[in-house]
Amino acid sequence: MPLECEFFALRGVALLTETIEKVQERLNPELELDGILATMYDSRTVHSREVLARVVEAFDDHVYHTVIGRTVRFPETTVAGEPITTYASNSVGAAAYRQLAREVLARCHAE
Repeated sequence: MPLECEFFALRGVALLTETIEKVQERLNPELELDGILATMYDSRTVHSREVLARVVEAFDDHVYHTVIGRTVRFPETTVAGEPITTYASNSVGAAAYRQLAREVLARCHAE
């Protein structure tokens, strides 16, 4: 689940977690959250750092180690209609998504 590093998004994750628990109780006990991906992270701001710290504190191992930083390349890729890995394959954003893919695969193989 992607999480924009903003406090309102943090509240949304709490609500979504409650919804997942209700679905587990009523419909699908095997439903699980694979992970939380911090996105639009800006290490220069206290706000982003605090949100990420709270997410890690609350969800611990469910938070991916890969963090997707804020970059001007992402809006450009939307306009171009291409994924960042092809539009700007050498960018920091593309590297972050490749790292995320490796992390997701590693988690799948660890289970």
